[in-house]
Amino acid sequence: MEQNITIHDIAKKLGISSSTVSRALNNNSRISDKTKAKVLELANELGYKPNAAATALRMKRTKTIGLIIPKINRHFFSDAINGVEKYAKSKGYNVIITQSNESEAQEKECIQTLLHAGVDGIIASIALVKNDYQHYYKIIDREVPLVFFDRICDEIESNKVVVDDFKGGFLAAEHLISQGCKQIAHIAGPQHLNLYINRTQGFFKALRKHNMEPFASEILENYLTREEGEEAAKILLGGKKRPDAIFASNDTVCLSLIEYAKQHNIAIPDELAIIGFSNEPYAKLISPSLSTIEQRGYDVGYKATELLITNIDNQTNTHETIVLPIKLIERESSAKKKK
Repeated sequence: MEQNITIHDIAKKLGISSSTVSRALNNNSRISDKTKAKVLELANELGYKPNAAATALRMKRTKTIGLIIPKINRHFFSDAINGVEKYAKSKGYNVIITQSNESEAQEKECIQTLLHAGVDGIIASIALVKNDYQHYYKIIDREVPLVFFDRICDEIESNKVVVDDFKGGFLAAEHLISQGCKQIAHIAGPQHLNLYINRTQGFFKALRKHNMEPFASEILENYLTREEGEEAAKILLGGKKRPDAIFASNDTVCLSLIEYAKQHNIAIPDELAIIGFSNEPYAKLISPSLSTIEQRGYDVGYKATELLITNIDNQTNTHETIVLPIKLIERESSAKKKK
């Protein structure tokens, strides 16, 4: 007989979600009798036994939630932490903060740490590296409520909170077009992550609306660090033919673009308009000041925590995706003088 069978194993064999299996095993009225029968039959066949430790943890609240973020030193994530803690404290919850440092191995350790601590629920933003996310199913198997924010995992059914990345990409491109830019390039984030896919798709949607083609047939895709921004600047701006505008999927890359342009006497914004994404604190302080798409990390963290604690307190596990608004901030880097 197969040992240590989990609800994830049952879900995989039946082609349904782990949360559906959990509800079926708990005789939830939202699950059809037919599905309940299939789940129970397979559970008996495989020798599934409920995780007594997990059940005990659910029954004995710790009034603590866990938070997994990629990097604390990123303004968006530190802002999100403030939102998480603000709502959690208002409901009498404490927060354990862990950091993956963009590493799959450390992300796994974060999950182990939080589950071992017996948290009542977990909020997570996944690491930038591409992985299979199987470690997140440990949270599902323990039936611990989970909310993803910003960087989400579509294959896992849970609550999710994001900003309108598609609209952000669209507005960025529309703005550059409104400034008279004709050769617009895009530096994209890793295209296995939804937020960067959506920003890129929004960018292309705006170009199609105006019957325009991007500067390069293939977008530049990287991990959006200062170093990779420098490489992208050399590729896009180092040749005889260069774009007259660039939309980068974060503000960090824009710092490298501005530095390169200054070093090579490329006038911003008259020869090269630049717009980023996030509205980091330095965006308004650098020269020229950086146009960007504002995403409010505080609001994302606050809403994600509200969803999580509602699930914990009501003993529910919904699958809702909330999309929060973004805002275009126009500054010197893209505001061309009208002729």
